[in-house]
Amino acid sequence: MILRPDYLEKLKPFIDVKVVKILAGIRRCGKSTILEMLKTELSSRGVDDSHIITKNYSNIEYEENFNAKRMYDELKGYIVDEKKYYFLLDELQEVSGWERVINSLLEEFNVDLYVTGSNSKLMSSEISTYLTGRHITIPVYTLSFKEYLSFKNDNKSIKDCLQDYIRFGGFPLVAISNLDEKSSYQIVEDIYNSVVVNDITKRHNIQNTDLFNRVVRFVVENLGKTFSANSIVKFLKSENRTISVETIYNYLDWLEKAFVIYRCKRYDLQGKNILKTQEKFYIADQSIKYALFGFNPTSIASMMENLVFFELKRRGYEVYIGKNGDKEIDFVAVKRDEKQYLQVCRELPKESDREIANLMAIKDNYPKIVITLDNYASGNVNGIKIVHLADFLLNK
Repeated sequence: MILRPDYLEKLKPFIDVKVVKILAGIRRCGKSTILEMLKTELSSRGVDDSHIITKNYSNIEYEENFNAKRMYDELKGYIVDEKKYYFLLDELQEVSGWERVINSLLEEFNVDLYVTGSNSKLMSSEISTYLTGRHITIPVYTLSFKEYLSFKNDNKSIKDCLQDYIRFGGFPLVAISNLDEKSSYQIVEDIYNSVVVNDITKRHNIQNTDLFNRVVRFVVENLGKTFSANSIVKFLKSENRTISVETIYNYLDWLEKAFVIYRCKRYDLQGKNILKTQEKFYIADQSIKYALFGFNPTSIASMMENLVFFELKRRGYEVYIGKNGDKEIDFVAVKRDEKQYLQVCRELPKESDREIANLMAIKDNYPKIVITLDNYASGNVNGIKIVHLADFLLNK
């Protein structure tokens, strides 16, 4: 089991607080392991095992004729005294009407509820009705570089391990297995196919799966680039494929809600408002792109952006693309009264390069950082920090 103490620390303040704790993220990112760690934590606090109830609703026993009523009756049956019961419920979105079950348990019994899910639409569709003000959502991502290093024992340098991390990603099953490239990408492709088939294609009854898959591949190919639904329509038209803008919007929405892609909106530094155009998308794990298209060293720069984006998300920042007049900042990271500006480039930039010049054009005193893979990256240029990607990922 890969220990992920950062997530346990996020859960600890809410233990015994009467809110539903929701862990949400792409399939196979490690949510079940976090529940196992939580169970160990509860036991260490003296909770009797008979009062810790774990269920995985992706198991085949729950596939047919299992509904919200049966779920409620089953869970209620475990409660036989007045002591508190802890329910750890995995992949709960598989049960239609789960929100009503959770709401009833919360209102009727002395319970503490923890649930996981792999589809944000299902995880939120009825929350506004049944769980208003009584739930918190903790996003779960694939392994950070820090987590990746914590169980690697191959005697490689940190920077060599970073190259492996960029190439093979952070899905726990791949990370703990000593597999060759072909086998690693096969596992990732199977995870991806499971998400696309189970969480999107079947759930939304997509008939033209070939066209849907072509749209997905276009998005993955263009990670970190700005494009619009109209540009996808035009591209597919050049391949003699017809699709509406509305359908494209639906596909992107469903990919987001299955945690395959994440949207990064554009923020106007001068107007101080979020723009509705020229967004970018990043993928839940960089290995998905390589599993679909093969590893290509020329794509490392965009994968660096992908890693930085998710590291900022893990640290609790809202992340935007920065627009400063006609200049672009790769990321503007905001958390309450904190803000930082970040540029990402493969090689160490010169003072005249875009990465430095665009940051220097920002007229405030928030931290400005350039992140690079150059082995000599350190220090600063005119107050702008230059850091190696490994140092950024490991040092908060």
